This record gives sequence, structure tokens and C-alpha cells, in this order.
Amino acid sequence: MTERVVGIGAGAKELATEDMILNIGPQHPSTHGVLRLRLTLDGERITAAEPIIGYMHRGAEKLFEVRDYRQIIMLANRHDWLSGFANELGVVLAAERLLGMEPPVRAVWARTLLAELNRVLNHLMFLGSYPLELGAITPLFYSFNERERIQAVMEEISGGRMHYMFNRVGGLKEDLPLGWLDRVSEAVAETRRRVPDIENLILHNEIFIARTKGVGVLSPEQITQYGVSGPIARASGVDFDLRRDDPYLAYPELPVKVVTRQAGDCHSRFEVLFDQLKVSLDLADACVSRLRSLPPGPINQRLPKVLKVPEGHTYAWTENPLGINGYYLVSKGDKTPWRLKLRSASYSNIQVLREMLPGHLVADMVAILGSMFFVVGDIDK
Repeated sequence: MTERVVGIGAGAKELATEDMILNIGPQHPSTHGVLRLRLTLDGERITAAEPIIGYMHRGAEKLFEVRDYRQIIMLANRHDWLSGFANELGVVLAAERLLGMEPPVRAVWARTLLAELNRVLNHLMFLGSYPLELGAITPLFYSFNERERIQAVMEEISGGRMHYMFNRVGGLKEDLPLGWLDRVSEAVAETRRRVPDIENLILHNEIFIARTKGVGVLSPEQITQYGVSGPIARASGVDFDLRRDDPYLAYPELPVKVVTRQAGDCHSRFEVLFDQLKVSLDLADACVSRLRSLPPGPINQRLPKVLKVPEGHTYAWTENPLGINGYYLVSKGDKTPWRLKLRSASYSNIQVLREMLPGHLVADMVAILGSMFFVVGDIDK
């Protein structure tokens, strides 16, 4: 039997402890899917963290190489299942760039509108689910009510709720339904009216503030070292948004307001998401207004039955709801890509957890993980 004496006071020696290895996931409520975190704990405090990924890996990049440019769109919208339209967009932009193809003006503005509505849907999901992880269930009902309102117009135009399959090389699948713009305007106006309800419910809640302020701070240096992007980067003061800084679609003609915060903590990331939601609603209104003023015309380009992209390579990146999404397309003139490399936002964003988590308590880990706004399919591809 070993006798251990524990003293209390300035002269007492600390009780020796042993580090414990704790696996969070791959099946765990706080991991948003099958993500595994291997934590080293000293008591309840995290001393080391290793994100272990790959449980959802589907080999999407290799599948791209044996699919033609119509089939790729179906595959591409699935890695981030909250941003289906935005995922499709990068593929068609890359193909159009190598083809030297200019989509019709109406297609450009309609794509921009749908991209912003998709961003609203993505942000509402996280604005509702993040408080749920901290014990607040009511905001989820509020945010899902607004999601359904936007989902209705997205479903009407595309027939899909998650995987829209509405982009095509050269434009969009089909023209906008009669009266659809009116229904979009109504949905956007009603959502804008109700967003403050969610904001008042959670942003100034003292428990929420205590759990998120000063927790999980990310510095701008860490952001740039790990290639973190999107709302997480902007919450740390990194003023970068492709819609403004390297504009595509109709964004050169739109007043894109880039929302930033300086604290870089969980609370700032949540605030940025709220403000970005409002910006997207304003951009959607601007797109609707422009589409109303455009004369009737085509929504896509006529394509050959077998579409072959000329030999060459290009990189198309877009500001997805979760951050920078990029496709590096290499073509050898066939109907399938020779190589299509996907740079997903969540993959880069999640790597910084190994620096964020050490020093925090296990209870704080849940708050930090939820504030990283990732989709596991977007990590594993």
C-alpha cells in the first residue's frame, strides 16, 4: 500500500497527477458528425489536442476524374451539405473559364441571388444549432422556422432541399418561375423582420456570454498560418472576403459589406455570423431588384451533347458560407477532368484546433467546437 500525503498551503507540494487520453468522437453530439478529437487531459484541462479525420472520406476528387462535367455537379454539391449551391458554383466557374464561356447576364444575377440565399440557409443552421450545444434549445426553433421560409423558395426553383443541382456549365438549369421573385422578396423581408428575435434571445444572454466571451481566442497570425477563412477568420480581424477582394458573378456591382470583429473568440464568431446573415439578406434584395429590371433573355448557353473542356488548367475560388472553397481544374481536352482538386473551407479551419484547445477545460471544448462552424463532409471530402 502506498501512502500519499497531501498538504494545504504555500509550503505544500502538489499532488502528482497522470495525463489521461480522452477520445471525443467519432460519434459525439458536439462533433457535428464523425469527427474524432484525441485530447490529452491534465485533470479537466486540455494539454494537447489532435483532430483525427477521414471517417467520412468518399474519395470525391478521384470520383471527379471519371465523371463528365454534368455529373461532377451532382458530386460537388455534397461535401458541404449546407452549401450545395455554392459548391456547384466553383465547378461550373472553373469549366466556363477554360471554355472561355460567358454565361448570360440573367444567369449571372440569378446565380448571385441563389448563392446568397444559400448563405442565409447555412448561417441560420449554425445560429440555431450553436446555442443548442450550450444548452439553449429555443433558438433552434426560431432559426429553423426562418430556414423553412427560405427553403420554400429554393425548393420551388430547383426541386431540391439540400442538393439543388441547379447550376449548369453556361448558366442555370432553367428559367425562374413566374412570380418567383415576388415570393423571394416576401421571404427575405419576413426573415429580416424576425432575425432580431433570435438575436435578442441569445446574443445578450448572460449564460451564453459567460460561456463564449474570451473562450477559444484565435489570433490573426494563427489564421494566416493555418489558412483559416470565412466568418472564423473575420471574427479575428482578418478583413478578407472574395466577394469584395476578388469578385466573381455579379459581386463587382454589389456593395458587399465585410463584417469583422477583433476579439477572435467564440462570441465574436457568433456575432459575425449574425451580421453576415443580414448582409446576405440585403444582397439578395439587390439581386431581386436587378433581375426585375433585366429584359427577357436566355438563362443558359446551348451546349453540345458531349461537353469537352479545352486542354489547360485553372483555379476557381469562391466565398462559400463557411470560407474559401476552391477547385483546381486540370483538363487534357476530354469530357472528364484529368484532375480536379478541391480546397474545402472546413478542412483548413479545423486544423487550427490543435492550437486553440490546449489550456481550455473540456466544457469549453464544446463551446469552441461549435463556434468553428464546420461540416464534417467538407473536411473529409
